[in-house]
Amino acid sequence: MLYDAPSLKARRLFILNQSYPVEIVVSLEGWYKVRDAAGGLAWVEAKDLSTRKMAMVKVPRADVRRAADENAPVVFQAEQDVLLEVLDTVDNWAHVKHSDGTVGYIRITQVWGL
Repeated sequence: MLYDAPSLKARRLFILNQSYPVEIVVSLEGWYKVRDAAGGLAWVEAKDLSTRKMAMVKVPRADVRRAADENAPVVFQAEQDVLLEVLDTVDNWAHVKHSDGTVGYIRITQVWGL
């Protein structure tokens, strides 16, 4: 649940999918002020955030490759707004995992949340 202030008595704004990536902007006594992919700001209780790192594809279609190399074979393509779990980062690449278990590398410039 996202709020307009760091309090359970504050106005509820909306509910995000558990895997939706956010950027932490401010930390305040058990609360985080976060920014979403659209640039919106809201507050969330720290206990409601996962330690799992997620990224969202921000281009119409992104190639996810077998290795962190532009010439590596494409493993799969991810459409805009698809969520991918980030396993690691290497230079300008993110090692990611799709919800179906497929893994590969995507250019960091093609995702939001890193």
